[in-house]
Amino acid sequence: MQLRLPAVLCCSAASLLLLLLRWRRRSGLWRKVKAAQRRQERSLVQMETAVQRFREQHPSVNVVSILNLPLPELTKKLRDGSLPLEHVFYAYVGKALQMATETNCITEYLQESETQVQKAKPVGKVGLLYGVPVSLKDSIDCQGHDSTLGFIKNINKPMAEDSVVVQVLRRQGAIPFVKTNVPQSLISYDCNNLIFGQTFNPLLYTRSPGGSTGGEGALIGGGGSILGFGTDLGGSLRFPAAFCGICAFKPTGNRLSKKGVVSGIPGQKAVTAAVGPIAKDVESLALSMRALLCEDMFSLDSSVPPLPFNEEVYSSTQPLRIGYYETDFFTMPSPSMRRAIRETKQLLEDAGHTLVPFELMNVDYAFFNFCVRGVFADGGTSFLRKFKGELEESSLGLLWLMKSPNWLKNVLSWITKPFMPRFSAMLASMRANTVDQVWSLHHEIEEFSQQFIAQWKKLNLDVMLCPMLGPALGIGYPSKLSVAVSYTMLYNALDFPAGVVPVTTVTEEDEEELKGYQGYFRDFWDRTMAKAICGSVGLPVSVQCVALPWQEELCLRFMKEVETLALKNNSFI
Repeated sequence: MQLRLPAVLCCSAASLLLLLLRWRRRSGLWRKVKAAQRRQERSLVQMETAVQRFREQHPSVNVVSILNLPLPELTKKLRDGSLPLEHVFYAYVGKALQMATETNCITEYLQESETQVQKAKPVGKVGLLYGVPVSLKDSIDCQGHDSTLGFIKNINKPMAEDSVVVQVLRRQGAIPFVKTNVPQSLISYDCNNLIFGQTFNPLLYTRSPGGSTGGEGALIGGGGSILGFGTDLGGSLRFPAAFCGICAFKPTGNRLSKKGVVSGIPGQKAVTAAVGPIAKDVESLALSMRALLCEDMFSLDSSVPPLPFNEEVYSSTQPLRIGYYETDFFTMPSPSMRRAIRETKQLLEDAGHTLVPFELMNVDYAFFNFCVRGVFADGGTSFLRKFKGELEESSLGLLWLMKSPNWLKNVLSWITKPFMPRFSAMLASMRANTVDQVWSLHHEIEEFSQQFIAQWKKLNLDVMLCPMLGPALGIGYPSKLSVAVSYTMLYNALDFPAGVVPVTTVTEEDEEELKGYQGYFRDFWDRTMAKAICGSVGLPVSVQCVALPWQEELCLRFMKEVETLALKNNSFI
């Protein structure tokens, strides 16, 4: 008995010490979070002070008229000097401050932008984006500022230099002025993290702004920025644009430099990420691509092919031969999604274009075996490693699957296959793969891409009209609907350029029809989908425009045609 007491006391002391160390570590992490939040608050105060000072010095400036100028017209006035650069800058800082207050979209104000404004002079040949305030997704490196990805471990780790995209923007005269919020890890299409919190949709605060470029979607959708830049691995530019009623463009993966842009899962090559622009209209997207595809980018990053913007293709008025489909037979489209495709198809046919049905095949196989398995080919090990030492794990609802051993995933997959086929396939796709299996997967993706292109060319298509998930899901629902990225992620696996354009809004008839929505599988995900989008009358609905690899200008030209016809038809205002 005398020997047991010291042992018990030692165990108790050890347990107490472990608890104390754990409490101390967590306290330290919370202090870092609070410090980052205070810095965010100081940023907003700095913005408010700067705007107030400007308004006192220039009380007669018509801010509303500046904010209403489309980007091409704004750049023209800035370049010819008819509109002072500082008037534009502080107009947008003021509006951005308002949107940050309403939607929590801004993580940091780049105060050095004020110095850039003071030093800027339109001498000689100025850049295409001279004087344009631009916003940046958190994950795009900006010298002297964090790229947190919503992780505490990345706080107080300022980047040593600008990413190539930011360097080229600056050389083109643009003024990066804010960084915007993202979901933790970027692997989500909501916009929430423990450091900066939830970002809200500017059109309806109970809805998600989309993600992972959600801060950009909210800021630009609310008018607080005229041009922003983000990344897209499975729809991360296209979701925010569609949910917030604006436009975005995902180029072919290597058309724009990714040097200095932090990835959610560095090293994975099965599904291709891309850097791209997000803005109110297609012409702004085209102007940004025109500015970035220049000698500066090609010299700063030699891995980017030296392909300048092809003005002839973008400006062409030749009738197009357009493939289209209403559903991928995996995620049943909402009534408004299906109507958006049908109405846009009719508008295009009336304008003289030829529309050809395109039959999608094996989307379920492509989604689980190429997209999910490709991204998490190591069973999620490298992804999970990012959460080590964090206070809270991602809102991605599949982390517990990744943590499970292969044998358990196999058993659960086999048990659930007869009555939950999609869940069974999700389990199977998250198993850890051998190197040989990864190489086989990459080869299979290449073959799938070639087959898709062959089908495209057999129909002699120029571009494709595709559904885009919408309307905006309620906050918290994206983490419950991971399978709903099927419409967007397909074109990351294929590495095709793709953009979204708003074409209509949800009607009372759509809402009534939604009551009968059951989905293709009638599983948890289908039931959740109907709940996620109900009560959406008046919210925007977009379509997706797609082209073959390296045909960005043709894709943008198609997007412009869709946008023009939709506006002319008054189907989206």
